[in-house]
Amino acid sequence: MLTEQITQALSAVRQHKPLVVNITNYVVMNNTANALLAIGASPIMAHSQQEMAEMMSFAGALVINIGTLDSVWTPRMLFAVEKANLNGKVVVFDPVGCGASTLRTDTSRQIARLAEKLIIRGNASEIIALAGEQATSKGVDALDSSDTALGSAQYLVAEYGANVVISGETDYIVTKSQTITLNNGHAMMPYVTGMGCTLSALTGAFAAIGDETGLAAAAVLGVAGEIAAEQARGPGSLQFILLDTLYQLDEHTLANRLNIQRLS
Repeated sequence: MLTEQITQALSAVRQHKPLVVNITNYVVMNNTANALLAIGASPIMAHSQQEMAEMMSFAGALVINIGTLDSVWTPRMLFAVEKANLNGKVVVFDPVGCGASTLRTDTSRQIARLAEKLIIRGNASEIIALAGEQATSKGVDALDSSDTALGSAQYLVAEYGANVVISGETDYIVTKSQTITLNNGHAMMPYVTGMGCTLSALTGAFAAIGDETGLAAAAVLGVAGEIAAEQARGPGSLQFILLDTLYQLDEHTLANRLNIQRLS
């Protein structure tokens, strides 16, 4: 049943081509826009508060990524969340580097509190820090394993009414009703900057067509990364081959490659 849900979600994204509004960081704008296009969605990088109310009236979802956070961006992000709430749109929140600084941690909690339909996608250290526990990180890189963040993810589900995706060697999708693991992907993927940011962007595309768990996006990127790594010679070629793989990925290959398990 889970596999069927994932493959149907991929088909729906390609059929409906949802518009995904991204307030994301300078490092990954090109990567995430191209990944959304490759999967069949329509990305827009919209950072102006002046157009956000209009954008959120017809967009499918909002993705907020605090990778290059500053005092100018924070009010724009909060305003965008308010407009997403007003229009009943899902907010996908990527708390990049949460726990690395007070600014990032405080802003992350402010955004999480404000969003009414929320998916949080982060690495283990970010999820642990967002929940108020002591995480081990180095800048924006996680030093905690994804399984150590399960309790923190469950806390965030209860505290914010969110669904949580913990990305890592094993991806965990944590909702109020279930916890699911995905064991796809490849060890080379963390050597490409912004791979988690790409997952957050794709999560926005799938949320726009009704998957508010984050499961389909994690499954698609994990399988695509696994396939791309088989052809890549290193992180540089992986980045480009991944886009081609997302574009070419079919439902049969996706279903056959999935390594998925429901824990509860």
